[in-house]
Amino acid sequence: MSHQDVLINVIGILYGTILIAATFVRASLTEAMRIDALFIKEYSEKTRPLNLLVGLFVAGYGLYSLLSR
Repeated sequence: MSHQDVLINVIGILYGTILIAATFVRASLTEAMRIDALFIKEYSEKTRPLNLLVGLFVAGYGLYSLLSR
């Protein structure tokens, strides 16, 4: 695995962690990274759990890719 692949996987894990945090923490960084605000026209507190699902998927895939090599 090249250094670029490792870097991309680590960035994916960090972004997934930020998305998971966006489900529970209301801070300027987490609000700016919310995935539901990007894709849902009328996002609200009811759509906030979508960040948890996407965050688990992104962080999990990055971790899997990092450890499978």
